[in-house]
Amino acid sequence: MSSIIMRTTARVVVPIILVVAISLLLQGHNLPGGGFIGGVLTAAAFALVYVAYGLDYLEIGVLDRDVDPGAGPFDHRTVALYRRLIVLGLAIAVATGAAGLLFGVPFLTQTFVYVEGVPLYHEIELTSALVFDVGVYCVVVGAILSILSVVGAE
Repeated sequence: MSSIIMRTTARVVVPIILVVAISLLLQGHNLPGGGFIGGVLTAAAFALVYVAYGLDYLEIGVLDRDVDPGAGPFDHRTVALYRRLIVLGLAIAVATGAAGLLFGVPFLTQTFVYVEGVPLYHEIELTSALVFDVGVYCVVVGAILSILSVVGAE
């Protein structure tokens, strides 16, 4: 079991890591790699929660579900959720890439639109690359967390 210092540190650090991860994800549409590095940081935050509280903390403490003590690591409901996140991310990334084909442009062609009159920001650039980065983010988070959950349960 981890110490009270580890748990207290995790409670302070995890929200900060998640805010930085979302920030990198949102800025990644103008800079390369936003979805990937945001996903890695999110998975690192969850890994810190796993180290501080244990693998069953999400099931028991957060989601208020019972955990079957005889179930193997592949039978864990959280691992199934992570696998669905991978499939969702792949579907988003492929759909974003294929959307350009519907308009007669090459696969993964990016487009953008400026939205004006947004409070606080005045003008925001929305890009299709952001949607692709969200797909990559989901794939990375799902893959890393399912690996950590299965290996950690062994």
